[in-house]
Amino acid sequence: LWEIQKMLAAKKFVDLTHEFTPGIPRWHGFPDEKRETAYWYEKGKGSLGEGFFSEIYTHVGQWGTHVDPPAHFIRGLRTVDQIGLQEMVLPLVVIDVHAESAKDPDYVLPLERVKKWEADHGAIPAGAFVAMRTDWSKKWPDAAAMENKDANGVAHYPGWSMPALKYLYEQRKITASGHETTDTDPGVAASKDDATLETYVLSTNHYQIELLANLDQVPESGALVIATFPKPKNGSGFPARVFAICPP
Repeated sequence: LWEIQKMLAAKKFVDLTHEFTPGIPRWHGFPDEKRETAYWYEKGKGSLGEGFFSEIYTHVGQWGTHVDPPAHFIRGLRTVDQIGLQEMVLPLVVIDVHAESAKDPDYVLPLERVKKWEADHGAIPAGAFVAMRTDWSKKWPDAAAMENKDANGVAHYPGWSMPALKYLYEQRKITASGHETTDTDPGVAASKDDATLETYVLSTNHYQIELLANLDQVPESGALVIATFPKPKNGSGFPARVFAICPP
């Protein structure tokens, strides 16, 4: 496999992950991150000792670019630690609807747009990771811009549609999906705490990645995605490190 590594190392790598820090955009019900310095380099500077730098992080599992395992919504289905390693290295499909989302912030990705992608690129391969590109990540880390609320407090940002998700998971047999917004469901629905679409995805016993970044830097087809995350036992979610390996 070393020859494969050499070949991949020569390709373009794109980080699809936001840096996380206190104050970043998040679902309204989650508390902010807290950080505490446990050790600092110089004697007397840290709370516990000297000689090295170490921090204590306190944050919800769904923090920054993160994985939602099935158990996040569906009791009894898989937790973070039960997601297999083979599900982390996948063909990457990017459905580019950034122009539509710019014109209509309430845009939802219809089945017809998925089929248009297939008409242009061929059938979506079984086991793929399908990402919806809206360029909403360019608003990061401005939480107000990402929520895009109107005078009545209703958020306006794009989302998936049920027909598209059902086609992808039930007919094309994809492994996972992801998006740049804080929710699978569009902002108008999320403002009413309507998580019908996220519930559907997780009910299929598949995972999703939220708050992706830099999808504008990867091709619509032909790339690989590496979606990695820590392994908390019985974990409900965790920040992820996601990147693409792109053809020349």
